[in-house]
Amino acid sequence: MTLYYQSTRNPENRVTASQAILKGIAEDGGLYVPVAHPKLPVPLADLVGKSYQEVAFTVMKAYFDDFSQEELQACIDGAYNSDKFDTPELTPVKKVGDAYYLELFHGQTIAFKDMALSILPYLMTTSAKKQGSDKEIVILTATSGDTGKAAMAGFADVPGTKIVVFYPKGGVSHIQELQMLTQKGDNTYVVGITSNFDDAQSQVKALFGDQALNEQIAAAGYQFSSANSINIGRLIPQVAYYVFAYLQLVSQGVIALGDAINVDVPTGNFGNILAAYYARQMGLPIKTFICASNKNNVLTDFFKTGVYDRQRPFYVTNSPSMDILISSNLERLIYHATGNDAAQTATYMKQLVEQGHYQVTPQMQATYADFYGGYADEAQIEASIKAVYEATGYVLDPHTAVATSVYSDYRQETGDTTPTLIASTASPYKFPRSVMQSFQDLDPEVDDLTLVDQLEAISGVPQPAAVLEVKAAQIRHNEVVDVAGMKASILAKLGLE
Repeated sequence: MTLYYQSTRNPENRVTASQAILKGIAEDGGLYVPVAHPKLPVPLADLVGKSYQEVAFTVMKAYFDDFSQEELQACIDGAYNSDKFDTPELTPVKKVGDAYYLELFHGQTIAFKDMALSILPYLMTTSAKKQGSDKEIVILTATSGDTGKAAMAGFADVPGTKIVVFYPKGGVSHIQELQMLTQKGDNTYVVGITSNFDDAQSQVKALFGDQALNEQIAAAGYQFSSANSINIGRLIPQVAYYVFAYLQLVSQGVIALGDAINVDVPTGNFGNILAAYYARQMGLPIKTFICASNKNNVLTDFFKTGVYDRQRPFYVTNSPSMDILISSNLERLIYHATGNDAAQTATYMKQLVEQGHYQVTPQMQATYADFYGGYADEAQIEASIKAVYEATGYVLDPHTAVATSVYSDYRQETGDTTPTLIASTASPYKFPRSVMQSFQDLDPEVDDLTLVDQLEAISGVPQPAAVLEVKAAQIRHNEVVDVAGMKASILAKLGLE
C-alpha cells in the first residue's frame, strides 16, 4: 500500500512521496506530511551493528515507498560514501561529560545539513524521472547559514537543476559566508539580502505560491522546488541518524534495547527536532524532546505557554543559524497536534501571517507535553563552550553549546538522569570567532581565518577540508538585493527578465 503525503492546509491535496519531494511545498502554502507514520519494518534488535547506509535504507524505504529498492539504494550509495564524509560511521556518538554528542558535522560542509542535502539531489532527480517531468528544476532556498552551502554543494553541476540561495547579509558567520560565496558550479547562485532570514524565507514561500510566476517559468521549461526542510525529502533523511544514534548507544553499552533516551536539539526552523519526533513515531524510545533556543526564544515561550508570537525583537547572535522567529516546520507539529485538522492548521498559519501570533488549545498542548523548551543567551553560550573545554578538552560550536546549556538547566529543573543525546550540529571551525571569544577578548580586526589557526592550536583537531578549501578559494558570487528584489534576481538567472 502506497504511503501518501497531504498538505497541512488541505486534505484534498494528496501526493506520493516522489511528488512531494519534487514539489517541495504544497500549492496552498502548506507542508507535506505523511497521512500516517510508518513503523520500523524490522525490530530495532535486527539493526544493531548495521551500517549507517543500511539503517538509512530501512528508515527511508518505510517513508518513501514509491521508490523501488534499486532507486533508493542508488540514492543512498551516491550520498553516503567516503568521498563526502570523513568518518566511516558518518554520524558518530561520543560521550563528553555526562552527555552523549551525536556529531553531525563530518560531511563536506561541516554541518548537520549535509546529512540530508547529500541525498536530496539524488532523491529529487529520481523523483523527476519517476514523474516523467521534462522541466529543469530550480531550487529556491533561504538559509540562516548552513543550508545554503550544503544545498549548493549537493546540487552543484547536477544535470537538469539550478539552485538559487538567499541569505541574510551580515547575519551569518564569516566562514559560512565564504563557503557560499566561493561555491563552484555553473548552476549555483547565492544572493545576499538586506534583511533577516525570516524575511527571506517568507518571500521564498510567497514566490512558490505566486501563480503568475510559476506559469511564467513553466512556459520557459522550469519548475520550482525547495532544499529547505519544508521539503519532506530534506526532513525524512534526518530521521535516520536518530535511529542510528540510538543503535550506537546500545552497541556502546550505554542503554539496553528498549530503554528510553532524551534528545536535545539546538533549534531554529524546527526541522531537526521534528525529525527526532518522527523517529519516535516509527518506534524509537524517546522520552523527552529538549528544544534548545538562543535569545530568539520564540519556541521556548511557545512550549511554556501555547502561544506562538513572532512579534518580538529579532537578535543577531553568536549562534546565527538559529536566528529565526518563524519556525516553519512547527506547522507540521501543529498539524499533528490538531489531530490532522488541516482547516484548523491553516487558520493558525493565517493568524501568524496577519496577526503575528496564534494560541493553541490546552488539548493540543497535552499532545506534545514531552517537549521541553529552554534557551541560552550569548553569555551562557560562551560559558558553556569554556566549561566543557576546561572539563574535557572537547570544543563545542555555539549552536551545540546552546543545547548543552539548556540540557544543564533541564537536569537542574527536573532531576531527570535519562541518557541524553545532544545533536552536535556543526563543527566549531564554522564559527571560530564565537568559539574563540569564549576563551579570550578578541581584537575585532583579527581575521576569522587567523582565528581558525588559533582554534586548531587549542583543540588539537586538524582543520577540516572544508576550511582549507575556503582559504584557497576565490569569491565567485557577490550579488546583494533587498527582499523586494528577490523575484527579479531569480528571473534574471533564468533569462526571463
